[in-house]
Amino acid sequence: MTAGYEEYTVEGLAGPVEILVDTYGVPHLYADCEDDLFLAQGFDAARDRLFQLDLWRRRGLGLLAEAFGERFAERDRAARLFLYRGDLDAEWQAYGPGTARIAAAFTAGINAYVDLCERRPDLLPPEFHAVGHRPGRWRPEDVARIRGHGLFGNVEQEVARALTLRDFGPEVEDLRRVREPARVLRVPDGLDPADVPDDVLAVYRLATTPVDFDEPGTPAPRIRPEGSNNWVIGPGRTATGRPLLANDPHRALTLPSLRRLVHLSAPGLDAIGAGEPALPGLSVGHNGHLAFGLTIFAIDQEDLYVYETSPQEPDRYFHDGRWEPMRVVRERVPVAGARAREVELRFTRHGPVIHQDPARRRAFAVRAAWLEPGMAPYLGGLGLLRARTTDEFLDALDRWGAPGENMVWATAEGTIGLRAAGRVPVRPNWDGLLPVPGDGRYEWDGRHPADVLPTLIDPPEGWLASANEMNLPDDFPHDRCAVGFDWDHRYRYERIAEVLGSAEGVTVEDCVRLQGDTVNSAARGVLAVLAERLGHCGKASREGELRSAVALLCDWDADERADSAAAALYQIWQRRHLRPALLRHALTPLVAPSALPDALTRLLVDEELGADVRTDLALLDGLARDTSGPLDHAALDHVLAGSLTAAWAETRALLGDDPARWRWGDLHHAAPAHPLAGLLGDRLPRLRGLPRRERPGSGDTVLNTGYDGDFRQQEGASFRIVVDVGAWDRSRVVNAPGQSGRPDSPHWDDLYDTWTRDESFPLHYGRAAVEAATRTRVVLTPAGRRGERHSRADQPVEADEPRAGE
Repeated sequence: MTAGYEEYTVEGLAGPVEILVDTYGVPHLYADCEDDLFLAQGFDAARDRLFQLDLWRRRGLGLLAEAFGERFAERDRAARLFLYRGDLDAEWQAYGPGTARIAAAFTAGINAYVDLCERRPDLLPPEFHAVGHRPGRWRPEDVARIRGHGLFGNVEQEVARALTLRDFGPEVEDLRRVREPARVLRVPDGLDPADVPDDVLAVYRLATTPVDFDEPGTPAPRIRPEGSNNWVIGPGRTATGRPLLANDPHRALTLPSLRRLVHLSAPGLDAIGAGEPALPGLSVGHNGHLAFGLTIFAIDQEDLYVYETSPQEPDRYFHDGRWEPMRVVRERVPVAGARAREVELRFTRHGPVIHQDPARRRAFAVRAAWLEPGMAPYLGGLGLLRARTTDEFLDALDRWGAPGENMVWATAEGTIGLRAAGRVPVRPNWDGLLPVPGDGRYEWDGRHPADVLPTLIDPPEGWLASANEMNLPDDFPHDRCAVGFDWDHRYRYERIAEVLGSAEGVTVEDCVRLQGDTVNSAARGVLAVLAERLGHCGKASREGELRSAVALLCDWDADERADSAAAALYQIWQRRHLRPALLRHALTPLVAPSALPDALTRLLVDEELGADVRTDLALLDGLARDTSGPLDHAALDHVLAGSLTAAWAETRALLGDDPARWRWGDLHHAAPAHPLAGLLGDRLPRLRGLPRRERPGSGDTVLNTGYDGDFRQQEGASFRIVVDVGAWDRSRVVNAPGQSGRPDSPHWDDLYDTWTRDESFPLHYGRAAVEAATRTRVVLTPAGRRGERHSRADQPVEADEPRAGE
C-alpha cells in the first residue's frame, strides 16, 4: 500500500511522469518518451540529492568560493585548469547519438527543481539554510566539461618515481612500487629528476580530490587506486542455468552515498542500476536484455611535461626549436562576502600548467587523455543502456573513454564476457613511467585502436572476473602498446578465483556471500613464512608472548572476521610493524644511515589505505632464500620476532591484556560523516556521522574495507549488486548508507545496518513487483496542465496544498 504521495508541476515535460519510490528508496521512473524520462531523472536526483549535486558542480566548475569563502579560491582556480575547453560539438558526437539531448533534458530537470525551491524555500535541503547560499543552475555542458572527479592518478606515480630516483636511486624505487609487467626504469633523455620539485602536484591535487572542508589546504597524494570486484558466471555453472553478474565498485565511503540507484523506463529503454547522481543514465546494472558492470583497468592516461622557460619571458617555453607562448586565460572567481578574485590560467600545447619556477626556468604541465573529447568520466555509460546483444555492447565500448575499465556483461541468452575499455595514448618512444621533457621529443601519436585491448567471451572455465589486477594476457605487446604498469595486487582476484574455480550450482545468494568474503589470501603467504621460521618446537625457548603470538597466527585460517583476535593481531603486525621492519632492512645497504628515516617515510606514504603486500612477500621470500650476507636467515628471524613482539604489545594496549577477548571489529569500524560535519555538525546533528559499526576484512579482502590510522573504514563497496540475468526480479543490491542525500529523509541512512551486515535487498524491476513494493508515488505533470501540488509523508502539508484525493 502506498504511504505517501507527491505531485509537482515541471516545466519542459511533454507528458506526465510517474516515479514509484519503493521500500528501499529506489525510484522507478516511467515516462512516455526519453526526453521526459531524463528530465525526470534530473528532477528526481535534485529532489533527493540537491546539496550533493550542487557541491559536485561547484567543485568541478571552480565555484566553491562563491558559497564557502576565500579559502577555497585556490581550489577553484585549480579546478578551472582541468575543465574540458575543447569543441562541444566534437565532445557530444564522441559519445554517440543523443548524448547532447539527454544532457539538456537532465540538467533542465535539475534546474526545474531549483526553480521550485526558489518558490518553496522549505524544500531546500537543510545544508543550504545552514551555510546561507542557494543552489546554482546547470548548463547541459556542465556534465561534460567537469573532468576532475574521475579515478586518475598516473601522474602521481610518475612524480613519485621521479622524486624517489632524485633522492634515493632506482633500487629504492623498486621497493616503493611494484611495476607489472616487470620493467626496468629508464630516465627519458633530457629529464633531470632534480628538476621536479616536491610540490609540483599541489594544484593537480586541488583539482582532482574531494573537498576537505575542515582542512582546505593542499590534499595528500592519492597513491593507491580505489578498486572494485566483478565477476560473471555462465549458465553451465549456476543453479538455474541463467548467467549471474556481480559487481561491487570500491570507492571512498561518503555520506550521502556516492552512487544512486535508479530505474529508467520509457518506450525503447528499460534500465535499472546505479550511477553517479550528477550524471544522466547509469553505469552498472541491466536493461532487461543484458547486464553490465565494471572495475578499474589501469590505463596510463596522463603525462607530466617538464619545460625549459625563457629567462626573459617565463610564460614562454622551449618546444621544437623555438620559444612558444603559453595560452593565458583570465577569469573571475566569485567569493562569498568579498570581491571576486581575478585568476590567470596558463596552458601549453600539452595541457594546463600546474607549476612554474621562474628562478630555475622550469614549468610543468599535465597532458591528460581525459581532457580530450568524449572523455568525461562515466558519461560513456549512456551508450550501454540500449545494448541488447554482445555485438551492440562491444560497439558501445568502442566509444568508452575514461576511466579505463574492465567491462563485464552477460546476456539473457547466456553469453558472458569481459572487455577492457578506455583510451590508450600512443607513446612512440617512451613508456609513460616518468615525466618527460616538453621540448617536442616526447609527443603522443594518437590513440591505440579499441580492439587492441583484450576481450574474453564465453571462456571454457564458465566464469570470469576482474579485481584491478594486471590482467593483460601473457603475449600482450607491451613494448608496442604500453597500457600501464601501475596495477593493484592480485589477492582479491585470487580469492574470487579460489571460490569460483570449482563452484557448481552457483546462486545469487552465493554471490552475495562472496562479495562479503573476508579471507585474506595475501596473509597466507606471510603466515607460511612465519610458521616455517618461528612456528617449530625448536623455537619454544623464545619469550612467552612471542610464542603466544606465533601460535595465535599460525592457527588462524586467514579469515578477517570481526570477532577474530588473530585478524586484529595480523593487521597491526603486517601494517604497522612487519612492513616497516622489512623495508628498514632492505634500505640499510641502499642509503646512507642519515637518509634512512626519510627513505622509509617515502616508502610508507601509502599506509593510510593499506600497504601493497606484494612488496612484503617479495622481501620475505628474499630473506628466506638468502643464506649469506646481512639479510640471511638470522636477519629474517630477527625481523619476524622483533616486529611481532612489538605488534603483540600494541594489540594489548589497544584491546586489553586478554587475547581471548580481542576482536578485530572492536578496532576496525565504519562511521561515515557528511563532508560538512565539522562545519555544520553543531547545527545539524545528523551531519556529524552515522553510528560506529564494526567491520570485518581489510584492504586485501574481497570485502574491501581499507582503513585509516584510526582503523576507520575509508573505502569499499558502498554499492553492491548481483544480477540474475533473465530473472531480473531475483537480483539483489545494496546502496549505503541510504538512497537519499537529505538528512530529513527516512532514506538518509535506512540501508546502513543492512550494508554493515553485508546483506542486500531485492532490486525490483517488473512493474508488478515495483507496484507491490511502492511506498511513495511521485507524479510530475507538465506545466499548464494542473496546479502545483506537493506533499511529503514525513513533512506537514500546508493548508493550501492538500494531498491528492482529499
